[in-house]
Amino acid sequence: MSVLLRSIHVSWPLRVFFTEDVFDPGNPRLREVLADTAPRKVLVVLEDTLALAQPDLTDQVAAYFETCAPQLRLPRPPLLVAGGEAVKNSQSIINDLLSHIHRQQMDRHSYLVAIGGGALLDVAGFAAATAHRGLRHVRLPSTTLSQADSGVGVKNGLNAFGQKNFIGTFAPPYAVINDFTLLRSLPPREQRAGFVEAVKVACIRDAAFFDELEATADKLAAFEAAAVKRLIYRCAELHLDHIATGGDPFENGSARPLDFGHWAAHKLEQLSRFRVGHGEAVAIGMALDVLYSRRCGWLSAGAAERILTLLERLGFTLFAPELLKDDAGCHHQILEGLEEFRQHLGGELTITLLRGIGRGEETHEMNPALVMAAVEELRERSHHNEPPDSY
Repeated sequence: MSVLLRSIHVSWPLRVFFTEDVFDPGNPRLREVLADTAPRKVLVVLEDTLALAQPDLTDQVAAYFETCAPQLRLPRPPLLVAGGEAVKNSQSIINDLLSHIHRQQMDRHSYLVAIGGGALLDVAGFAAATAHRGLRHVRLPSTTLSQADSGVGVKNGLNAFGQKNFIGTFAPPYAVINDFTLLRSLPPREQRAGFVEAVKVACIRDAAFFDELEATADKLAAFEAAAVKRLIYRCAELHLDHIATGGDPFENGSARPLDFGHWAAHKLEQLSRFRVGHGEAVAIGMALDVLYSRRCGWLSAGAAERILTLLERLGFTLFAPELLKDDAGCHHQILEGLEEFRQHLGGELTITLLRGIGRGEETHEMNPALVMAAVEELRERSHHNEPPDSY
């Protein structure tokens, strides 16, 4: 038998812009990003809660594109779509988005511009990636979590069969535009949520950034604009650096260092029926893996305490009762997250733990008894630390 073999190399520019008031007619950023030699259609998908919180935004979007005619044209007013994790639990929204793309006769050179939080960006990105095998997708993240982390990545996902992101694609967006004015209407809980991803990436990649977060923790907890903008910029930069230089942007291997703390976080979200938000779950998952790293002798007690204290200073609760939830056979359900994580990765289990602040390292097994001992330690710690506001 003979074989034909060719190596296919594809390069994607991944651009993340930072601006304010992107829909001000005097701001050229979006026009420049979408600039083309031929007239193009633009379908705008807008998260309904954002439209409600910023009532002028829908009209601003429509008015902005009137100034871009005829090169850029909205075939219909901005499409309001539900956000939040629940939107990822049904494929009906995907069918609805694909139907709009079809009815407006959009082609592969048309743009789908999504404005909203990470869940809305996930579903819009999946629709863009699958319509005609790929429309040009532009993300405008509207939460600290999506501007710092999920919105600047290359993944889209839907939940199915009780598992988070079981369905999805790897599809780098045409561009990401972080407009800081979109954050102004966020409630404190949502403003805080993105901070955890900065702590995460600092823990595994950048000790100096961790020091910076410690130094500005009080300003971040008070949501001072300059400190929040700096956190988002540096966190997004570190995520892009990993995607571009980590050697596995589409996760063909079994390692996902940027998912430090996420094996437990994903399961906790499910067990709480998403009462615990993603950022809050990641904070708890990180705390669990920090204590596990200390208990197995990888991380010093001092370093572990610095990480837990920083998370608490930023306003995170580090325990949820669902961590102790048992199934009918009296097995701790949180431990099922390890097997689900392995299945999601493919191949062997690979978990990132810490050798020090800024030093992530992979392991391929977790001791269930040590995991549950860490859970118990978090429970005991929670009795002595109450957050500024709880969920």
